Amino acid sequence: MLKKFLCVLIFMSVIVPAYALENNYDVIIAGAGTGGIAAAFQASSMGMDVLIIEPSSMIGGQAIAAGVSTMDDGSEQESGFYKNFMSRVENYYLARGKDIKTPYWDMIEKGFEPHVGEKILKDMLKGEYAPDILLKSEIVNVCTENIIAVNENGMSEKNCVKSVIVKTPDGMKNIACKILIEATEYGDVLPLAGAEYRVGNSISPNVNLNAMIQDITWAGLIRKYPDGIPEHLRPKNPLPGYDYAKWNYEKCVTRDGNDYNLDHDIILPVSIVVHNSYRAVPDSFSNVFYNSEKGTWPLVTKTGINWGNDYPGQMKWNDKYGLPVEYLENKNLRKRVERDALIKTLHYIYYIQNELGENWSVDENEYGELQDVAQDLPDEWKIIARHFPPIAYVRESRRGVGEYVLTSTELYKNSLSYQDDNGNNEFYDAIAIGRYNIDLHNATSEEDVEKDLGEKEEFFFTHNPTSNFQVPLRILIPKNIDGLILAEKNLSMSRHVAGALRLQPITMMTGQAAGALAAVSILKHKQPREIKAINVQKELLNAGVNISLRMYSDVDESDKFYGSVQLANLYNLFEIKGYKFEPNKLLEDNERKFLIERVKTLTGVDFKLPDENMTRGEALDFAIKFLGE
Repeated sequence: MLKKFLCVLIFMSVIVPAYALENNYDVIIAGAGTGGIAAAFQASSMGMDVLIIEPSSMIGGQAIAAGVSTMDDGSEQESGFYKNFMSRVENYYLARGKDIKTPYWDMIEKGFEPHVGEKILKDMLKGEYAPDILLKSEIVNVCTENIIAVNENGMSEKNCVKSVIVKTPDGMKNIACKILIEATEYGDVLPLAGAEYRVGNSISPNVNLNAMIQDITWAGLIRKYPDGIPEHLRPKNPLPGYDYAKWNYEKCVTRDGNDYNLDHDIILPVSIVVHNSYRAVPDSFSNVFYNSEKGTWPLVTKTGINWGNDYPGQMKWNDKYGLPVEYLENKNLRKRVERDALIKTLHYIYYIQNELGENWSVDENEYGELQDVAQDLPDEWKIIARHFPPIAYVRESRRGVGEYVLTSTELYKNSLSYQDDNGNNEFYDAIAIGRYNIDLHNATSEEDVEKDLGEKEEFFFTHNPTSNFQVPLRILIPKNIDGLILAEKNLSMSRHVAGALRLQPITMMTGQAAGALAAVSILKHKQPREIKAINVQKELLNAGVNISLRMYSDVDESDKFYGSVQLANLYNLFEIKGYKFEPNKLLEDNERKFLIERVKTLTGVDFKLPDENMTRGEALDFAIKFLGE
């Protein structure tokens, strides 16, 4: 019989690296996208030695390297790293007399040019705790140790990440780490680490290659040339397949397309003015001022191509909408698909110039490196492609499987918190706030959903979050593997939820949380799954991250109790009614009793308050100390 104090670690099946260790980092981050960069920033600021490994030639992922630089942020609650980044973006353009409220026709959403976003991210990663970055480098294997732990609860077995094998321009390298963060655009590290994952509506190792996932898009940035398009930016010959692409684009935008009056649904096809104002971004190289107000739409000089060019889109894949899971699993198919997606977007350049008669082409101020999938294009098209983003916009990746999987039912319930007497449905372990619809670009039929999670086709519509929602820390932790944290689009969630959590603002927020979790784990010499959420939440609150859905009119960011009040909401430490918390009000007897009982319930500690005359805020700060470690 095992005694309660017995805890034996047995190391078995050690995977010997094929290459000698060359370096050792606290945290290695796979992917320099929105999530990876935010994770690096947070972990580095907490004193961690961080390495980012990025397969492409750019940082910034879908927001920059994929050219989707119009932020889909419906929360109107910027905080943390994301707020820091967007504040710098706004200041950059204000200094140039520009407005960043350019896209989506609503004067709420914001956009920027990819080259500006990249510059600002690089500036943010400078300084004492700057991470190392390996570009054009890819993790090709993950080295793990198999660990059996024996304790009073029995025996458990987990793999633990120890190092990664990286293919770099200088050859193969074996680099050790204490924590590996999976922040790739495809979830490519999950199978390498031996982590269980979801893809489409199947679960590894029983992956259904024919299950369907969302369309991808090869986005692009184009600008208006009022004096005429330079000849080298006007290809003379269309690429093969143009006639079919023309048919597709004629459904979206035409010379005499419909206007949009903001008081009714969009009627396709639209005019070129409506199309180009939708993804408009400020133009650093133009003296013309415009934003998302309708009167300025005709003045737009720079926009993103990300409407009507989804791949395969209406063309379908073997008579099905979306792409097969094999796109993620088979890199040869991936290259073929992405080449076709790039060509589909290149067709739009020819369409806008020759069918619409407009003086628009690629912006030579963006990018400049020819993509691998474009190497065999005709020379006149290579010139165009060179100024397209280096990577595709991938909406759906593999998703790690955790002990907890977030579903649309739970996300929807969470978003209803404090609405119509729904009460407090906040996640106690919340680490980020976002707002976006369950937005999947195809693969939304009943046969595409995850029935084992209770998801249904109708939930794409009925379970759309009605307001801001939270992301719980639990979905960043995979099961049965230690030393690994999930970030970017690779979280433990259903396809439905992934449709709401895939956009840049929320991936930045969850990435920052991943970096904080990694640092706390290392500082406490524990695995991520062993860390109490409140220890991560405290770091995020110190970094200016908002994590509670409930705000009070008398407690703002300048208040010393701002963070504590948010934690009070998450852990139900007070029963507050109305819109004021009144942290400086003396604690009442019933509140004292409730707080004491609540802390005992959460911790098992015989909790007492030291002073009979404490204010609400003082009592709260004292209580929170007992919730951590």
